[in-house]
Formats: sequence, structure tokens, C-alpha cells
Amino acid sequence: MTRPAFPFLSPSTPSVSPGLLQQARALPTPRVALVNAGSPTALMGIQEAAAAGLAEPVLIGDPDKIRTTAEHIGFDIGGIRIVDAPHASAAPQAARLARDGEVDAIMKGQIHSSTFLKGLLPAAAGLRDPGVRCGHVFHVTINGSDRALLVTDAALNVDPSIATRKACLVHAVRLAQVLGVDRPNAAILSPNEDPTPSIQNTMDAAEIAAWAKTSLPDAEVAGPLALDLIFSREAAEIKGVTTPVAGDADIILTPNITTGNAIVKLMVLGMGCCAGGLVLGAKVPILLTSRSQGSAARLASAALGAIAASGGMA
Repeated sequence: MTRPAFPFLSPSTPSVSPGLLQQARALPTPRVALVNAGSPTALMGIQEAAAAGLAEPVLIGDPDKIRTTAEHIGFDIGGIRIVDAPHASAAPQAARLARDGEVDAIMKGQIHSSTFLKGLLPAAAGLRDPGVRCGHVFHVTINGSDRALLVTDAALNVDPSIATRKACLVHAVRLAQVLGVDRPNAAILSPNEDPTPSIQNTMDAAEIAAWAKTSLPDAEVAGPLALDLIFSREAAEIKGVTTPVAGDADIILTPNITTGNAIVKLMVLGMGCCAGGLVLGAKVPILLTSRSQGSAARLASAALGAIAASGGMA
């Protein structure tokens, strides 16, 4: 007997924030390198972005496979640049194009995330300045609203150090400002609001919040904060927590990838939210798309890439 689907899954189909699309379309169209571009899903993603005015594609991979797949899905790639670099050589080739100023952003195609990132993020790839740490930021919106929640890091750094979490917070604050939030509210997620020696991430959160007071003067940063305080001003009032971040966060800084990934996926699956995302800290934005992402999430990621590329988010 087949059991019914989980009742808390949202029946809503996510849609891209109109404001995000409008902001991206008003900017110069970025040249986007699609790494290992031979699969239908990868090509459909860049086709959607190009049709929406969010990307000028550069297709990297096996030229014959790219052309065959493009014909199969009805994507006219006449006039689009194709770079012959199959399999593991595709990501390093994208890094070279970015270093040489030939592309403005890089998008993941049919390639394992680990292989993709290993070709882009090591120092030898030349996309990171010495000492710069990269971080992933999800841009989460719900249908009918342009208000975004940025979640970092839920896709790249597995168990980040305090230094890495500081870097992720800096990236997220800068992205929020490029998106039009002059002084973003950033919440540092923990199980409770009290620094507790037996719960290390609460102590880390307090340290990061103290650092941010002088290092991020253009943001309001609070932590540690439990999730109910981040989302609900009423919960904060009941618990006697006074911070303008409570119930009004623009950014959530998570303690690790498991926590962040769970929050974002629950918002997507349980609330019907649209979650686009990208890796920041390299010389160009990196769009770390997934095969399970729908059209809306792919378009949101492309829009973010265009905004970040134009806003100097390297």
C-alpha cells in the first residue's frame, strides 16, 4: 500500500521574484560560461537564462555532444561560442576564460559539484586572491513578495571555521547591499540566544557578532539567535530579547552546511519558496546550480549572477 505524500509539502510552484529579474535585466548581460554543457538540463538552464536576457552563453564541453543535445531540445546555438574542453578539463578552462576576462560568470553544468569546484577554487586556478575565502549565498523568496532572505553557507563550506563564517557574512552583507538593502540585518543562527560554553556555536556566534560591530559597521549583526527569534519579533519580545534583527532578518549566517541546507530545502519544499544561489569570493560569480532545481531557481541564480557580476562582487 502506497502511503500519501508528506502533508507539509507545499503545492505551490515557486516563481522568481519580479524585482530580482527587473534589477538584473537593467544591467549589462553577463557572458556566462556553462561548464560541461552537453546535458539537456544544463543546456535548458542556460537557454532559459539567455531567453530572459540574463546571460550570453559560452558553452564548454564536448562540441559534438553539445550540438546534438541542443538540436534535441530545440535550442538554436548558432552564433554561440563553444569551447572544446570535455570532462575534467572543462572547469579549468572556465577558470582560464574568467582570468582572461572572457567571461563574467561561471555556471555548473553536467558535472559533479566537487569536480566543478576543484577546477575553480584552488589557488592554482587563479580565481581567488591570496587569503580570500569563498562562501555560498542562497537568495530565498516566496511567491508574491520581493522580500528576500539570504542564507549562508548552505552549499559550500561544510563545517566552517570562525574565519570562514566571517567571510561568508561579509559576502552576504555585500550582496544584500548590491540588491538594495543599505543596512542589512544579519542573524547568527544558534540553538538559543545565550552564549553557552557547552554549545560551541553559541560562543562562536557571540564572537562573530562582537567582531561585526567594528568590522561590518554598515550592517546590524546579532547573535547567537535561535530560529524562532530570527523569524518572529513576538517570540523575541516574549523572551525579552531586544535587537532590531529579531523578526526582521535579511541574512542568516548558519553554523554549518547541514543546518543551512535543511533550512533552505524546508523553505523550498514546505513553503514553495524560490531559492537561487551563487558562490562569492572568486573573481567572477559562480552559479552552483543543481539538477533538482526547477526553472524558477535556475533563473533566480542567473539573475543573481548578473547582479553580482555587475556589482563588483568578486
